Amino acid sequence: MGVLLCRIVALPAPTERQKTQWYFQRYVPHLPAAGEMVLFDRSWYNRAGVERVMGFCSEAEYSEFLRSCPEFERMLVRSGIVLIKYWFSVSDEVQEARFRSRLEEPHKRWKLSPMDLESLSRWVEYSRAKDEMFTHTDIKQAPWYVVNSNNKKMARLNAIAHLLSMVPYEDLTPEKIELPVRKEDNSYIRPPISDQTFVPEIYS
Repeated sequence: MGVLLCRIVALPAPTERQKTQWYFQRYVPHLPAAGEMVLFDRSWYNRAGVERVMGFCSEAEYSEFLRSCPEFERMLVRSGIVLIKYWFSVSDEVQEARFRSRLEEPHKRWKLSPMDLESLSRWVEYSRAKDEMFTHTDIKQAPWYVVNSNNKKMARLNAIAHLLSMVPYEDLTPEKIELPVRKEDNSYIRPPISDQTFVPEIYS
């Protein structure tokens, strides 16, 4: 069956009630059915990354995640779910340059959160957490695929090409279309353009 629906899931911080649940519980309702594709933004790996580095989870919770995550993912794969995990890798120099551009360019300022600034000062801790995460969760049934992301455009294209190679799909590229010749009709005279109200061209 081809993909009929594609959704993006980026869950907010857990509520007090969700904190008392099985860790994977709030992700399970968002898993795909046949004909669906779900793109998880970070997904359950929040625990191995930001929660670990920022101290948002306990040592016991972190250790349990590393132990149970591979088993959880093997269950998903056995159930027929195609699980593909991407890690977009950026060099220290490029990441810092991107953060600085967000500070200096007004139209990018909204992309820089307090958590981003904190992550820059904790770069080594995040790198260590990533390596530990790979050690435990880079499993045969659901390996990590690393995407070189120093060049964003190339990274996106490479990731898309790889994703398409991993899932069966039907090529729906439309047939080539020829534009018809626009016919002239000199009998119609349009009203003066000055009669219309235009948005001021602040940017041109």
